[in-house]
Amino acid sequence: MSDENGTPDTVAGSPGRGTPGGPRPEPLRFFGTTWVHHDGGYTLRRIAVAAGSLLTAVASCLVLRFAYQGLALADTGSFVTLLVVVMFAVCSALAFGHTWESFRKRPDPDRQASLRGLLAIGFVGALLAYFLRSLTEAPGERLHRQEYAAACTQHARRTTRRTGNPSKKRRRP
Repeated sequence: MSDENGTPDTVAGSPGRGTPGGPRPEPLRFFGTTWVHHDGGYTLRRIAVAAGSLLTAVASCLVLRFAYQGLALADTGSFVTLLVVVMFAVCSALAFGHTWESFRKRPDPDRQASLRGLLAIGFVGALLAYFLRSLTEAPGERLHRQEYAAACTQHARRTTRRTGNPSKKRRRP
């Protein structure tokens, strides 16, 4: 793992433990490499991730409700209250869409860094996207599986040997 940003030092398809000298799968958060063969408690991990993300989203909504009640008690006015509610709703919707899209294709690191504040405010949307994706697969599994399959086929193509000696090939007249 890189110390700076928590990303793995190797990418999917880098040489390693998968096949001798071949690509190895990139580990997923909470799942490791169990997503490859759906072993090592993969199903239980999916259930735990789904329940955990849903419970965290519900707890987060309760915290936001307390914040809303605090605004109401402070008598800040209807405009500020409406502004805060709309801000959390819009940021949650954008965070949901961004998180959902990141399960299909790798996000641009520069764009990811610029959206960090928005994703922090819209954490409820990101948690709900994580919950919904974990109902069908490990979040990000499809993307990693495609990258791993492409790396395996590329490795197989590079390592297959040709039959015959190309210098002894008969030339056409």
